[in-house]
Amino acid sequence: MMQQTMTACVEKVAKTALRRQHSHRIASSLLKSFRYAWSGVVYAFQTQRNFRIHTAVGLSAIALSGLLKLPPVEVAVIFLTIAVVMGLELLNTALEAVVDLTVGKEYHDLARIAKDCAAGAVLLSAIAAVGVAMTLIVPPLVYPIVGTLL
Repeated sequence: MMQQTMTACVEKVAKTALRRQHSHRIASSLLKSFRYAWSGVVYAFQTQRNFRIHTAVGLSAIALSGLLKLPPVEVAVIFLTIAVVMGLELLNTALEAVVDLTVGKEYHDLARIAKDCAAGAVLLSAIAAVGVAMTLIVPPLVYPIVGTLL
């Protein structure tokens, strides 16, 4: 029994080492790398509710930036803020997948900590994004309305 377990473990390690040896060859061209990256974005959009929410809010912010004719620097800040939030959401998704792959269906305190910290990073970036929106989008949106009431 122990011999079978040991043999299976050695085979698994050998297969993993072989995959790692050739891992740099997976994306043989820059175009393939972009396809793999885009498939990660598509996967997150299809499977992660929060990623879809961030996408909708981000697109709304971009649309409002255009409608309000914000200066280019402010639009750039909005684009960068959206990219940070969505990038962290992608990293959160990746980390959750790796943790789930590692611990399986068992509960582990360190897995919980890893997942919670990654989700916390997304939360903090989303709070910062709200601050950016409050600073750059809300004033030109609200001032014309408030000005007509006064």
